[in-house]
Amino acid sequence: MSSPKSAYSIPTKKGKLDTHIFVVWVDNESGVLARVVGLFSGRGYNIESLAVAEVDATKNISRITIVTTGTPQVIDQIKLQLKKLVPVHKVADFKREDKNVIFKEMALLKIVAQKKKIDKCLKECKKFNPVILDKTNKSVVVQITALRREIDKMSKKLKPYGLTSTSRTGAIAMTRGAQTFK
Repeated sequence: MSSPKSAYSIPTKKGKLDTHIFVVWVDNESGVLARVVGLFSGRGYNIESLAVAEVDATKNISRITIVTTGTPQVIDQIKLQLKKLVPVHKVADFKREDKNVIFKEMALLKIVAQKKKIDKCLKECKKFNPVILDKTNKSVVVQITALRREIDKMSKKLKPYGLTSTSRTGAIAMTRGAQTFK
């Protein structure tokens, strides 16, 4: 991890840095994402990953998933500020290590190479249940779903075999079992 750029993210004796995933349910209307992101940028907090999509068309609700790192005081402050925003319906806060939550990212990987190298790449991706979205004699676009660090490792591993482009979604999260966030 690179060194923090914000004074708000510098670890102190009272608190070490933790990575948290905030899931925020908001009204699906223009300007809401800008207000949420503005809360972070206005205070110097960093957003490591951001994913947004409408999840309920009838109620007009979108779900924003934000990955950020900070001291416990910073994380508490972010949570309080998010809850104060008018278009926010609810806020869930999860630690990355939480075993009761599933965290995943999706990546599209484009490999341009000869058939042997493409086959080797597909073999390397096997444990992530790859989906081949496009394939020609000299290229392949593969979709994988994994943890962020696994996608990072896979990208490094595939680079020598012809990985030319990567596109990623950012983290998304869901609680395990029948539990839902109220």
